[in-house]
Amino acid sequence: MSILKNKENEFETTSAALPGDEKQKETTMKRFTEYILEIIKVVLISLAIIVPVRYFLIQPFYVKGASMEPNFFDHEYLIINEISYRFNAPERGDIVVFKYPRDTSQYFIKRIIGLPNETLEIKDGKVIVYNSDNREGLLLEEKYLDDGIKTFGDRTISLGPDEFFIMGDNRLASFDSRSFGPIEREYIVGKVWVRGWPFNKIKVFETPEYNP
Repeated sequence: MSILKNKENEFETTSAALPGDEKQKETTMKRFTEYILEIIKVVLISLAIIVPVRYFLIQPFYVKGASMEPNFFDHEYLIINEISYRFNAPERGDIVVFKYPRDTSQYFIKRIIGLPNETLEIKDGKVIVYNSDNREGLLLEEKYLDDGIKTFGDRTISLGPDEFFIMGDNRLASFDSRSFGPIEREYIVGKVWVRGWPFNKIKVFETPEYNP
C-alpha cells in the first residue's frame, strides 16, 4: 500500500505542477510576442523616416563617364539634395542631376551655366552672359575648369523664363546643352550635395562664386 501511495503522491505532485508550466509557457510566449512587436515597431519607424528621406529629400547617384572631369570621375558616389530647389531657385555654378529630356530614364550630371531669361554667347572658347545686370555682357571666369580648357561650339542662345543652359566641366568631352539645347526646370532632379565615395575624396559642394 505504501508503494501505491507513493506513486499516487507522485502523480498528484506532477498533476499539480501542470498549471504552473502552462503559465510559464504563456509568459514566455507573451515576452516573445512583445519582442517581435517591438522589432516590427522599430522597422516601421525606421522605414517611415528613411523612405521619405530617400525618395523625397536626398538620393544617391554615381558618376558615369568623363564629362565632369577634373571635378568628378567615373564611378564616384554622390548624394543629391532634392529639397533645396523646392524653396530656392537653381543658381549659376550649381552641379545638378537632371533627366535627359529626350529620354527621362537617363540621368546626367552637369553644371548650370545659363539662367532663365539670359542670353549666352560662346565665342573664342569663352562664355559671355547677358542679363538685366550685365547689358554689355559678363565674361565668366570659371575657376573650376582645368587650365587651358576652352568652351567650343560658338553660338548665341537666348533662354526662356524656365530654361537653363548646362555644360560639363570637361568641355571637350561633354554631351550637354550645346548639343541638345537648354533644359526646363522640371527635369532637374536636385543639386549635388556630397561626394561620399571614394572615402579619401569625401566633400561637401558649395555654389562657386563668379566675377562680379
